[in-house]
Amino acid sequence: MHETSQDVRDLQTLMDRSHAAAGAHLREVITADRLLPAADVVALLDGMCLLVLATVSSRGRPVAGPVDGIFFRGHWYFGSSSDSVRFTHIRRSPYVSASHLPGEHLQVTVHGTAAPIDVADPEHAAFRQALLDVYTPRYGDSWERFLDSGPVYARIDAEKFFVFWMPEPTTDS
Repeated sequence: MHETSQDVRDLQTLMDRSHAAAGAHLREVITADRLLPAADVVALLDGMCLLVLATVSSRGRPVAGPVDGIFFRGHWYFGSSSDSVRFTHIRRSPYVSASHLPGEHLQVTVHGTAAPIDVADPEHAAFRQALLDVYTPRYGDSWERFLDSGPVYARIDAEKFFVFWMPEPTTDS
């Protein structure tokens, strides 16, 4: 977990504001007993989390596909190739939506804008280190060379952030 106390407070404010502005149906699904505090959300989003990321085509059509998501300092981050369709869309229109859905017990959805970042910039050194901490144990030291070879990353600046949580059923034997 990389979040500061302020990051967690900011995330809680965003989650509360998003839930309050949600439509009636969403509030019927995400009831008070299915909400989680931001500190619990942050703990659940440790490491790499698969996201389905939706971008907007030049014709205004949604295009969704999987990306590795890293939750860092209260924001989702994701990477791809600089010549990928998703980054072509983002350069033209930064609006994105992303969902993490590891099972029916948890769903995290964010709507906002993608802000490309340069992981080589000293300003993003802590995020770069977080990437290395996640991927080097999985892929070895050569992953740092891959990181330096040109993948691009973006942070999602969320306007809405929704979390649905339901305890997984337990089985008694």
